[in-house]
Amino acid sequence: MPTAPWQAAMITPNEDFDGAPLLRKEFQLAKGHGAVTKATLRATAYGVYEALINGVPVGEDVLSPGWSSYEWRLRYRSYDVTALVQPATVIGVSLGNGWYRGRLAWHGMSGLYGDKLGFFGQLDVEFEDGYVQSVASDSSWHSGPSATTANDLYDGQTIDARRNQRGWAEPDFDAGTSAGWAGVHTLEFDVDRLAEPVGPPVVRTDVVKPQQVFTSPSGKTLVDFGQNLVGWLRFTVQGEAGHAITVRHAEVLEDGELGVRPLRSAKATDTFILSGGEDFFEPTKTFHGFRYAEVSGWPGTLTGDSLEAVVVHSELERTGTFECSNELVNQLHRNTVWGLRGNFLDLPTDCPQRDERLGWTGDIGVFAPTAAFLYDVKGFLQDWLLDLAAEQKAADGLVPITVPDALKYCPQPAEFPSPESSALWSEASVWVPWALWEAYGDDTVLKNQYESMTSHTRRVEGLLSPTGLWDQGFQFGDWLDPDADPDKPWDAKADTGVVATTCMYRTASITAKTARLLGHQEDAEYFEQLAARVQASFLEHYVAADGTIHSDCTTVYALAIAFGILPGAEHVDFAGERLAELVRKNNYRVSTGFAGTPFITGALTDTGHSAEAYRLLLEQGCPSWLYPVTMGATTVWERWDSMLPDGTINPGEMTSFNHYALGAVADWMHKGIGGISPLAPGYSKVRIAPVPGEGIDWARTSLKTPHGTIRVEWKHDDGEFHLEVTVPGGVEADVVLPGGGQHTVGGGTHSFTAAVALAVPAGL
Repeated sequence: MPTAPWQAAMITPNEDFDGAPLLRKEFQLAKGHGAVTKATLRATAYGVYEALINGVPVGEDVLSPGWSSYEWRLRYRSYDVTALVQPATVIGVSLGNGWYRGRLAWHGMSGLYGDKLGFFGQLDVEFEDGYVQSVASDSSWHSGPSATTANDLYDGQTIDARRNQRGWAEPDFDAGTSAGWAGVHTLEFDVDRLAEPVGPPVVRTDVVKPQQVFTSPSGKTLVDFGQNLVGWLRFTVQGEAGHAITVRHAEVLEDGELGVRPLRSAKATDTFILSGGEDFFEPTKTFHGFRYAEVSGWPGTLTGDSLEAVVVHSELERTGTFECSNELVNQLHRNTVWGLRGNFLDLPTDCPQRDERLGWTGDIGVFAPTAAFLYDVKGFLQDWLLDLAAEQKAADGLVPITVPDALKYCPQPAEFPSPESSALWSEASVWVPWALWEAYGDDTVLKNQYESMTSHTRRVEGLLSPTGLWDQGFQFGDWLDPDADPDKPWDAKADTGVVATTCMYRTASITAKTARLLGHQEDAEYFEQLAARVQASFLEHYVAADGTIHSDCTTVYALAIAFGILPGAEHVDFAGERLAELVRKNNYRVSTGFAGTPFITGALTDTGHSAEAYRLLLEQGCPSWLYPVTMGATTVWERWDSMLPDGTINPGEMTSFNHYALGAVADWMHKGIGGISPLAPGYSKVRIAPVPGEGIDWARTSLKTPHGTIRVEWKHDDGEFHLEVTVPGGVEADVVLPGGGQHTVGGGTHSFTAAVALAVPAGL
């Protein structure tokens, strides 16, 4: 049916009811119009909501409406509830603090967006004769207490089962003042802020059973789920009324006890108070990043069958797979997948466990190509980009370092510079739309983000120094360089001006390509000229006559090669040779930080140094990608040594065990080892060019594209390379064999064989 006009008001309870009020509206279906043919509920909230019709949840989503830039975009969701309405119908809503009113960031502040919870919703019921009955949130609704007495995303949820009100969302419930219920009143609200979500809802996606229940050295009961995940525990239990069960969550153990220091101020603790009967608990107004749970107060004996972990994240379709003969590499890939799952909870966050969980632009700026291979993230990231554009527009073109930008409401140390565009981080405004265009071939994202892309590029142009370099102002640079002091993550080997200027070159180049694609020819020429000027300045000031790049470290060469800023084969060859030499000199330990790590293996392969790329990937000493795997990691860590070899936690303040950014190496695993990369946006034309190397004997890779599924499988045995490729119908594939043989094929399955001697690093 056509969408009925909004009649709803934003309502808030007259009493706060411990920050978790219940709302209800009971009504009778209109008579004389025949049977109900369609019923749709549209709902949103200040805070998070769960909606029910006659006691039945209206959807599978949780933590709705999620976190958007509430000042400009408050998303609502629509639910088909035709099967739920009855002659007497109740709309029930449970509210929680969520991102709107709960704690955000590490400053200890809450209520950044407002101090009142609210609900805005409308149920439209269409009858056989076309009549539409609309029941909307207004001052006639009732509010009351729930069983939740405390809720916060960082700190956890407390549920007192003695306060359960059975039937509160069903007809004939007593919602009078004598029963502890109250009224509601309306809040001022601009309906122009309402936005339909572009991305998917947050849902329960998996259930993980305990692998072990054991006692810690101090006598605590610990549960190991075997996987660092994001979500909560749920269970059914019976015990004495008023008895409390407490659950603390953490990602790792230290000295056999729960390692909670990396959580900083986040309590990550749920408390469940028993009613005396059989109680079911599920704390859906919080979430935790954890592998281990410490359970106190469990009545009787806690076993592996007593409880389960519920995995929660945005509903995404898996599209890409990778598997090879090296099980450590397979675990690294699984860790990357789980890191994405844990941090793609309504928006792309940095980490899901401590007092942060923010949408850092730098993380997704480098990880977007990996994400778009592993899952269909088109809608998910397009939605987030709309928030980015809204924040940017309100900040006069400045792309903040987090989106939504909660940090703008938080006090910053006096020594911090005023906010300004930051290379790699603010670049997400350009790099993420381009990654989605390459992955899916839909220019909608480029059209939607064009103003954002050009605004950022022009702003950075204004930040260039008279030399034409982006070498002034604060930069994160090659953040978390492994050679930096743990408490000085910005103290990298790579010169910040080199990093920022190469990023600006890539940004200007992509913006020019976007303008050309969308038919903005004058803009295209302008940004092409800007890119050329930045390149010329880079070559003049940062590249010596012999080809050495200023600060002469792995990151600067990796970025220069990957971003194409070097002018010709001679410069590229030198950079590749120097990069490989530096990798060898460092004994194949990772020497790059946040900026260089996503690009170094690709830069090595592209310059003929695949042997070094393989050795770098397969190194197990710290720092390396596989060191955390050897330490039992099941997600990608924030630091190469988030846990030290002796099993103690890194002393740095920032020590997360679930950060997907360094897992961006999976992009090279898909393209370099797996061999799948697009030759045209959306993989309408594809390049199949797997590069074998020592340490991996076979690999299988697949990708579900808009045109069908591409599959690549290869093995190397006794000097022979065997390749099997499956190409969707209507897609053309350029197949490049190791050693240089090339074939162009169409849809179908094709097999190839070549004689290949695996390269070894120079000097070995």
